[in-house]
Amino acid sequence: MASSASLQSFLPPSAQYATSSSSRRRARFVQCSAVSAPAESAVSADRLEPRVEQREGGYWVLKEKYRTSLNPQEKVKLGKEPMALFTEGGIKDLAKIPMEEIDADKLTKEDVDVRLKWLGLFHRRKQQYGRFMMRLKLPNGVTTSEQTRYLASVIDKYGKDGCADVTTRQNWQIRGVTLPDVPEILDGLRSVGLTSLQSGMDNVRNPVGNPLAGIDPDEIVDTRPYTNLLSSYITNNSEGNLDITNLPRKWNVCVIGTHDLFEHPHINDLAYMPAEKDGKFGFNLLVGGFISPKRWGEALPLDAWVPGDDIIPVCKAVLEAYRDLGTRGNRQKTRMMWLIDELGMEVFRSEIEKRMPDGVLERAAPEDLIDSKWERRDYLGVHPQKQEGLSFVGLHVPVGRLQAADMFDLARLADDYGSGELRLTVEQNIVLPNVRNDRIDALLAEPLLRERFSPRPSLLMKGLVACTGNQFCGQAIIETKARALQVTRDLEARVSVPTTVRMHWTGCPNSCAQVQLADIGFMGCLTKNSSGKVVEAADIFVGGRVGSDSHLTGVHRKAVPCEDIVPIVADLLVDRFGAVPRDREEDDE
Repeated sequence: MASSASLQSFLPPSAQYATSSSSRRRARFVQCSAVSAPAESAVSADRLEPRVEQREGGYWVLKEKYRTSLNPQEKVKLGKEPMALFTEGGIKDLAKIPMEEIDADKLTKEDVDVRLKWLGLFHRRKQQYGRFMMRLKLPNGVTTSEQTRYLASVIDKYGKDGCADVTTRQNWQIRGVTLPDVPEILDGLRSVGLTSLQSGMDNVRNPVGNPLAGIDPDEIVDTRPYTNLLSSYITNNSEGNLDITNLPRKWNVCVIGTHDLFEHPHINDLAYMPAEKDGKFGFNLLVGGFISPKRWGEALPLDAWVPGDDIIPVCKAVLEAYRDLGTRGNRQKTRMMWLIDELGMEVFRSEIEKRMPDGVLERAAPEDLIDSKWERRDYLGVHPQKQEGLSFVGLHVPVGRLQAADMFDLARLADDYGSGELRLTVEQNIVLPNVRNDRIDALLAEPLLRERFSPRPSLLMKGLVACTGNQFCGQAIIETKARALQVTRDLEARVSVPTTVRMHWTGCPNSCAQVQLADIGFMGCLTKNSSGKVVEAADIFVGGRVGSDSHLTGVHRKAVPCEDIVPIVADLLVDRFGAVPRDREEDDE
């Protein structure tokens, strides 16, 4: 196996391997669920032949004999290498072409609508013609005040067309970007240590970790060194990693550092679960978790363990097995779990093992370090850090939406009260770490916290998550963010809940807001109302869970007109979540 020293070029100088031995001693050990391999039919040698090959320039392309029945996205990739827009400077030339000329040529139109996603740029053709959403890479959700100010300055120039979102992968997305500005913005990102490279389409998405890494008194391991290492490998230190830019579909990875499982390992293609083996710290591996329009499934044990200081080789091996063997036809059947299903877990594991540096992949440790009885904590509000005299403050960002003024203000607060750092979470919120205890009251009195981003949101608001919706996204069927807020306000006027209820809104079946893991989820669709008029509606999901007893749920009720949602969900809250109607609550007084 490759030594950790061979990976040091990927590791930022400030990032060192870290784990809290005291936290590990406190952790109750739990038995890993065994791999229940189904009876696997023999997989032919032909099926295990790699379907891609490396060409001049380092690009990986689909072999000629596998170029039948391809989905449209694969045909676009064959038409022109997407990464050339970055590695060969094609973006500079494209940015000089007026949109009218771009649209008149099939190749450049595909550049704008598809290939630019390899650079993290998404054209909003339907809703904001000529404007782009830009998605950043932000490993572990950690960002600085300087980076936040820069992003704020970018969207500020676009006025009402510019805004930012915290995503469900612990990341920033900024909106309103115009193509002529892109080369300058890319240079600006680099100057503050950011990149948008390989953040969309058939690439590895932002590596997720514990938002409280390094400051959590009860953490198992500080995930920041690992997510930084992963991100550096994935993007080749922001220069582009051509070995993994032609995957069959998107691919998600996370590193678990807490018993709370804030990182949601069950919906990641690869999840590193902390585990000790023979007295050495490392990770058991889960693979194949995903959510897609027609199918979703939780990650399964790979029956593999890797040392904590050597995590990259197995990530590389998994990605290369997926790149080489994954199918590229029906887009709804190209996520990695479909490949695992086809090959069977043991064959899939053997394909990973043969791609390891020395051809060996250790079997899983019998136990991991996750306490299955752990009660998931709330990180919103004020909480003591492991560092004496310091606290972190979790701020609720309603449905993850921010304006430039909000970001400038957050950067100021991070400098004035903390260490110039901010943490983003998968629930679309923000954590301000390293606040001196004697400064907490002054921070809580700041107008931004009193008027916009409360550390003490209501029980229904604090669990609210929403995707972009059809305000900006061309795939969304319904409006989500404003509707999620209004429906929640209306529900709060009707019922009082005893505990947090996590409600997620997604505008289409792609489920970017992960409705399958919500207590109550809403997936956008269209239906006819009682008058026979076609209106915006939602499929309602009930019963998703996060944490050690995670569960991805299905549809509870289909195609409910949005105008009818409030009374139906109010009844659900009473029947399933212990809510009390406001009128009865008042009668009891």
